[in-house]
Amino acid sequence: MNPKRTFLAPLALLVLSACSGMYGHSGTMPAMTRDGVLVNPAGMTLYTFDKDPADATKSVCNGPCATNWPPLAADKSASVSGDWKPIMRDDGSMQWSYKGKPVYLWVKDMKPGDRSGDGVNGVWRIARP
Repeated sequence: MNPKRTFLAPLALLVLSACSGMYGHSGTMPAMTRDGVLVNPAGMTLYTFDKDPADATKSVCNGPCATNWPPLAADKSASVSGDWKPIMRDDGSMQWSYKGKPVYLWVKDMKPGDRSGDGVNGVWRIARP
């Protein structure tokens, strides 16, 4: 057997194992804090909707509302992680909630750092940690 191959096979397994821990779904957060607000991985501001129930079991922003306020999508395999919990939407898709409130993006925010959705119709708020 080639001695280089014997050494490299366990090394490759070690590297793959470490990477799956770093980038695997179970340990990753769906959002982060930047400048005191929650943002998605692309740096876009997240929002909560005052009309959503406080128990994080449902979003009432569906149809045209969800077109303007896209939910922060969660994978079907997502699981609770700290203050983050996936919830099922009316259409069967999954959405992240944070501390009991579903979170959304705002279509009029064009670049990371935009916060133009705060206070829209008196019911949309920037999500804060």
